[in-house]
Amino acid sequence: MEQFPYTSIRVQDLRDDDKPREKALSSGIRSLSDAELLAIIFGGGIPGMSVVDMSRKILHDCDNRIDNLARLSMEELISKYKGVGQAKAVSLAAAFELGRRNREQAAANVPDTIRSSADVVAMMQPLLDHIEYEEFWVLMLNRANKVMYKRCVSQGGTSQTVVDVKLLLKRAIDCLAESIVLVHNHPSGNRMPSVNDDQLTERIKQGAGFLGIKVLDHIIIARNSSYSYNDEGRL
Repeated sequence: MEQFPYTSIRVQDLRDDDKPREKALSSGIRSLSDAELLAIIFGGGIPGMSVVDMSRKILHDCDNRIDNLARLSMEELISKYKGVGQAKAVSLAAAFELGRRNREQAAANVPDTIRSSADVVAMMQPLLDHIEYEEFWVLMLNRANKVMYKRCVSQGGTSQTVVDVKLLLKRAIDCLAESIVLVHNHPSGNRMPSVNDDQLTERIKQGAGFLGIKVLDHIIIARNSSYSYNDEGRL
C-alpha cells in the first residue's frame, strides 16, 4: 500500500501565518493551498491528525484533483475517512454546490448567439462537467444562430445515455428551430467520441436533414476538455 507522504503537525503548533484562517485573513483566500481551503471547510481534525493533514490525505487519495474529490458522495466520504462525519460531509457538499450554482449563473450570462464551439462549451460546461452520469442536451437555434431553447432530452448512466431521436426531433420542430447543436458529457473525462456517439450523431443528422433542420455541431464535454464534431470536420 502506498504510504501517505506527510507527517502530522497540529494546527495550533503552526505559526500564525501558516494557519489557514489567519493566512486567509492576512494574505487573501487565494493564497491558501487546496488542503488549507478544505481544512477551513472541515473545521477540525481527529486525535493525532490535524485538519490540514486530514485534508491532505483526502486530496492525496483523489490524486490531488479537486474534480475527483467533487465526485465523491457524502456517503463515500463518511464511510471512507475517519473524522469525516455528517457535518463535514454536508459542509463540503454545500461548498461544491455553491460553486456549481456560481458556474451555472455565470453560464446564464454567456452570450446566447452561437458563433463557434467555444460559445457552446462556455454555455454548457458549467452544467455538465461535474455530474457523474451522462446527460444529452439539444440547443435550438433560430436563423440568426441565437439559442431559443436548450433542453435535456436524456439522462443515463456513467458511460451511456439512451436518446430517442424521434422525440428529440419533435422538440426541435415544436421550437421551430432552424438548426440544432447536440451536447452531451463524458463523466469518465475522456473527450473522444465512442462508436455509439458517432452512430447517434449520424442518425440525428439524417433525420434532421429530412425536416430541413441543420445539425451545426455535436460537442462532448469531458471535465476540463471538450470535443467538437464540427471542428474536427466530421459534420
